[in-house]
Amino acid sequence: MTTSPKRLIIAITGASGAVYGVRLLQVLRDVPEVQTHLLLSEAGAINLHQELDLSRKQVGALADVVHNVRDIGAPIASGSFQSDGMIVAPCSMKTLAAVANGLSDNLISRAADVVLKERRRLVLMVRETPFNLAHLRNMTAVTEMGGIIFPPLPGFYQRPQSIAEMVDHTIGRVLDLFAVPHALAPRWNGLKASDAIA
Repeated sequence: MTTSPKRLIIAITGASGAVYGVRLLQVLRDVPEVQTHLLLSEAGAINLHQELDLSRKQVGALADVVHNVRDIGAPIASGSFQSDGMIVAPCSMKTLAAVANGLSDNLISRAADVVLKERRRLVLMVRETPFNLAHLRNMTAVTEMGGIIFPPLPGFYQRPQSIAEMVDHTIGRVLDLFAVPHALAPRWNGLKASDAIA
């Protein structure tokens, strides 16, 4: 589905890695053809302060629309609300479990459930290691339902010089999944013959 403008639901939950959700909103704010709908959990708000010294209000200002996670009557709780998908960045194991088991106990898990049932794209940037068996089974369940499990694991083949470069590379890969153009990181063009090990 492609709406006009493209609508993306962005959720920030209580896992470490709030920078991914914030950077995603910052990048999408400069893409006029994308409308962002933000969901921020209570634990997510705590992490924004702990990790980035940002308030709920500051992050909310980056989005086009902000929804209360307790508002089950919000437009994004219905399949009739047309969106192009949802990104949970970062995704806590609690949120993963709720999505995997269809527990629509708040607007984040309900919106994710709607995205899955409407066969739209759901990307969960899961943040926890090491994984236990429950985590792995929940990831498998979401994958079987059509969701995409996307742990924000940095790639080093581009030789990043900063954390910001690693974050941008990861966010760029996520945006690729929604066909959102960006120039966050160089594309891999393969090894040159001169780079090969003799």
